[in-house]
Amino acid sequence: MSYFKAEAGRAAEIINKKLLKPSALVVLLMLMFLPGTLQAQSGKARGNTGTGSTGISRGNQTDGADEGASTGNTNGQGEVVEGDVIRVNTTLVTIPVTVKDRNGRYLPDLGKDDFHIFEDGVEQRIAYFATVDQPFTVALVIDTSNSTNFKLEDIQNAAIAFVNQLKPEDRVMVVSFDDSIRFLTEPTSDREALVRAIRRTRNGGDTRLYDAVDQVLRERLKKIEGRKAMVLFTDGVDTSSRRATYEGTLRLAEEQDALCYPVAYSTENPLGSIGSQPRLPLPGGRGGIIISSPYPRIPVPGTGGGGSNNEEYRLARAYLLELAQRSGGRFYNGDTLMGISQAFEQVAEELRRQYSIGYYPKTAGAIGQRRQIKVRVNQPNLVVTARDSYIFSQAKTTAPETGKNPSNPFTKGN
Repeated sequence: MSYFKAEAGRAAEIINKKLLKPSALVVLLMLMFLPGTLQAQSGKARGNTGTGSTGISRGNQTDGADEGASTGNTNGQGEVVEGDVIRVNTTLVTIPVTVKDRNGRYLPDLGKDDFHIFEDGVEQRIAYFATVDQPFTVALVIDTSNSTNFKLEDIQNAAIAFVNQLKPEDRVMVVSFDDSIRFLTEPTSDREALVRAIRRTRNGGDTRLYDAVDQVLRERLKKIEGRKAMVLFTDGVDTSSRRATYEGTLRLAEEQDALCYPVAYSTENPLGSIGSQPRLPLPGGRGGIIISSPYPRIPVPGTGGGGSNNEEYRLARAYLLELAQRSGGRFYNGDTLMGISQAFEQVAEELRRQYSIGYYPKTAGAIGQRRQIKVRVNQPNLVVTARDSYIFSQAKTTAPETGKNPSNPFTKGN
């Protein structure tokens, strides 16, 4: 009201000073009052054309959010209502989901109404739903330390077979690690370049597993937009990481939106092992004399090898299981060459047969807070695989290109 009084006063002052003719007064008044009129009618119609500021393309967005009516209220979808102006201040949480029946067959024909999603026990309204058939980027991370029981050539052949199962537009980054971490290619769809990179892998010594996982997730995959995953071939035993830790890498996997698929092989036998060679344990439970020909020898640091006792192998298996669970991926056994090939084949198929479901959290959270997620389907006897938690951040989703998934909150602001 004070706005209109001030403008009227200015108009009277102009008339008194005879600076304007009466015929121009009407035009002046219209120009003065027009900004206020436009402001009073703005806000609720914004974002209704093209791609909205909520980060969902129009072609994939479900029913619109309810509109708030009073100053300072929120409508449950992160839209803060100030008078008649709505500010969007939220992040769309998107989750890759796979659904199988009890026989392991994928179900590709489910709809939005078949799914229910809960955060911290509270059901959320699904704001985004898509059947995913989009290109993805895979970091193929191969443990080439001396602990592996398999011939390097066999590992390379299995890795190449995995690459050949992907679609032409899918991209792969090849990484190998032992006591060094080598990024042999940047993400590429050039199959010949990928085969050459895989063939360049070489056996080394100790195992910097945690450092390798940290570098791949934090320094490489985090910078890549769109769908992405890490396929990790290892026994899970870390012997020489210098920066990253067991728990630190698990938390990082929970914060990121890259799916992790560990393909685990075992280097353990009743006597303990380094590679395929048995060894007799030394006092104290670590190390051992390797039984080999022609003479036994004492292992020394830097010569490689997996775990040295049952507890280390138990911890290694728990780590790989947790890595898959926290990221929403899946754990596979690869204790035989056939098992490795089958695991790689199943990973490639799963990445092609996913749903993408998104929602706006009904309640805001503190930065760094863990939120529990549960995805359910209406139909019985189905197995649903999805991440069960995420770390809340203050990230804001940016509008995706048409036909692409919205950005996840796991990659921003951390």
